[in-house]
Amino acid sequence: MTTAQKRKTSLTLDAAMLDRAKDLGLNVSAVAEAALSRAVADATRQAWLAENAAAFAAQAAWHDRTPHPLADILVGPGRSTWTD
Repeated sequence: MTTAQKRKTSLTLDAAMLDRAKDLGLNVSAVAEAALSRAVADATRQAWLAENAAAFAAQAAWHDRTPHPLADILVGPGRSTWTD
């Protein structure tokens, strides 16, 4: 397993919150890295959704116009057989 390259940075954090984190034995760097990783993943997902919104809309419109070829036999929630 490879180790990610680390780079020092400076953060400005709420002093009381930082003191509480240290009192609780939290690794502030690890917490910040995990939060940053999650924020990057969320922003990447949101950007991807925005970039592909037109394709999603086109696909939804196609599905609205085109019935599923197996619609007569699909089992859905609350249906006990294919032919209910």
